[in-house]
Amino acid sequence: MSTATTASVSTHILDTSVGRPAAGVAVRLAARDGRDAGWRKLGGSATDADGRCKDLPALPEGTTHVRLDFAVEPYFDQKQADAQQDAPANRDSGAGAVFFPEVAITFAVEPGEHYHVPLLLNPFGYSVYRGS
Repeated sequence: MSTATTASVSTHILDTSVGRPAAGVAVRLAARDGRDAGWRKLGGSATDADGRCKDLPALPEGTTHVRLDFAVEPYFDQKQADAQQDAPANRDSGAGAVFFPEVAITFAVEPGEHYHVPLLLNPFGYSVYRGS
């Protein structure tokens, strides 16, 4: 929850390759208090069955920039393993490694504002935006 002196952040992930939320993706949150300041790791969470992180840590007072790091490689590895289990004939189809093993999103924040930053994800691309 944002206050007059802090901002707040939330996120969710939609796997656009299947049109469903991406569950179980680890998300790490970091913040800094100026463009030239170092990043301070604040902790993290993982997406739930709806693809949402409902328990990201609060941002400290003075935060000006936020970074969300999404560990998407384990999600796609598991998805690939599940697909191979369901379709044994495709086990040796030559599917390669994950193209984007992680996604890092950095954005500026202002005190008193809430920032919802959804990640639209597929095996070969991603998009983000400021949601509501």
